[in-house]
This record gives sequence, C-alpha cells and structure tokens, in this order.
Amino acid sequence: MNTYLHNTIPNLIPFDYALHHDSHFINQQWVLVNGISKKKAIYTFRDDNILEIRRKDATVKTSWTISIQNIFTIETEDGIINVKAYFKDDDILVLNHQDKDEFAMYINTSNYSEELNSIEDIQEYLRIKYKKKVNKIIHKHKFYYISKSKEFGPCTVKELKVKVDNEDISAYCFVRDVNEESYAKRLRVIDLLQEL
Repeated sequence: MNTYLHNTIPNLIPFDYALHHDSHFINQQWVLVNGISKKKAIYTFRDDNILEIRRKDATVKTSWTISIQNIFTIETEDGIINVKAYFKDDDILVLNHQDKDEFAMYINTSNYSEELNSIEDIQEYLRIKYKKKVNKIIHKHKFYYISKSKEFGPCTVKELKVKVDNEDISAYCFVRDVNEESYAKRLRVIDLLQEL
C-alpha cells in the first residue's frame, strides 16, 4: 500500500478475493464519496465483469477485471485505470489508483435505507454507523474505575450504570479499559454512559 493512502486512511484491509468478492463486492451499490456534492454516482460491479455507473441522468455500462495480484483494471470515461482495492469496513471500499497519488472512496448503500446525496448525508451515515459500532464495543468491554483513591473492577458499563444510579460511585470516576494500563485517556463513567 502506498504511503499516501496509508497516511490518509489508516487500517485498511486489502481486498481478498475469497473473503470479499462474493459477499462484500459483487452486486453491491457503491456510492462514490469523491465529488458527491457535484454529481452523485452509484457503482455496481457485476459478476459478468460489467460495471454499471448510475447517475441521475443516465446509466453507463463499462467493464472491469481483476488480476491474480488483486489489481483491478477498470474502464472509465477517462480511459482504463488500474487500482488496488481495500476495505475500511465491510461497507467502505477504497480503490487506490496505481499510477497516481489518488484514491476513490465508496460507501455500500445496499443495506442502508436513506439516500446519500451530499457530504452531510455521508457524515450522518458515518456518525450512525460508528455510534452503533461503539455501542457494541462498549457493551462487551469491561472497565476498571477509581473511587476514593482505590481501583475497583472490572465492570461492564451496565454494572457501572447501576452503581451510579444507586449512588455507590460518582459518574465522574475515572475508568480505564481492561486492556489499558493507565487512566491517561481521562475517560469517566459519564463518558461511557453517554454512549448507551
């Protein structure tokens, strides 16, 4: 992965044909994030190597192929380009141009009920998506907390909520994840409770 892409979007997972092709890639509706404020485009990669690019006024059909090295060749209106595919998440696809420091980012809207037509729509989509993800993580994790200069735990967020509701501890007690060694992040019980 080139440095430009890695520095711009960290923690990308390279496209893996066996893992991603059928379940995450083919026949999914990918909304192009780049330039959405000017013109919305939805890309659908079909299993017969047809790429449909749907815009408000028309649908264009072009072609795509993939090599053994997971390099995609895509025919666009500007000519043929070679890209490498990465996933930021199951529904965020990044196509990295192999000849330039450029990439295109897409959001899979196949399972999303709202329309993505603007930067604001994308921001709202990401806010909701990552809030759900944080909620799942928070519910599964356990935390230590400091109360009256002593450390207690580990407790789940639900257990901490009960302690706060019963006034056994303050909502402003500092907490740390069981995987962290210190309270350097200055996270408090109230910060966790806001995510419930």
